[in-house]
Amino acid sequence: MNNKTELMESLGYHFRDSSLLDLALRHPSLGARNNQRLEFLGDAVLQLVISNHLYSAFPQAHEGQLTSLRQGMVCEKALADIARLLHLGDYLQMDHGCRMNGVADQNGALSDAMESVLAAVYLDGGYESASSLILRLWPEEETQTENAKADLQEYLQAKKKPVPEYHLLDESGPAHAKSFTVAVFVDGTEICRGTGPSKKKAEQAAAGTALEILLLRQ
Repeated sequence: MNNKTELMESLGYHFRDSSLLDLALRHPSLGARNNQRLEFLGDAVLQLVISNHLYSAFPQAHEGQLTSLRQGMVCEKALADIARLLHLGDYLQMDHGCRMNGVADQNGALSDAMESVLAAVYLDGGYESASSLILRLWPEEETQTENAKADLQEYLQAKKKPVPEYHLLDESGPAHAKSFTVAVFVDGTEICRGTGPSKKKAEQAAAGTALEILLLRQ
């Protein structure tokens, strides 16, 4: 197991109470003293920080678009990917059987541990410390959504439907604060619209929402 000082260096945060970090790294396989309560709190902290960030970053986006963006940034895979960048699995404490079975590299264990670490930072240093950490580690929202168009096209191809078409409906606002509205059409029918600070982001927002709508219609 690696020295936790190295983990704190990777996080860019040094705990005043290192027992919080110790608890955040305790897998439930070790018994009642584990990271599950911290996981619960960390989920709420992450949701608040990301929601606040998106609310400020996309003033023209409606609730559905903000929800879609947030979902991509707080999902299990997103958390696990960041945990892997930090090599968090190397620091997890768990029973021998779990370690031997590769649990330390599973998305579920890594995402839970990542949320627990965020909660530990929040309890140790407050909201500003947790927010600073999250916004430093998390990819920009466009990274999280850049595949929305590809995901929608892949879904439609699997359903033997034509590729989606994107139509720019509106471009407004001053040069430094443009807002674009794009509609996505499938087989000639408008599915939904997306808004963003660029045409590309509007298309990605529309594609993400369209995929959600089509999945709900199944």
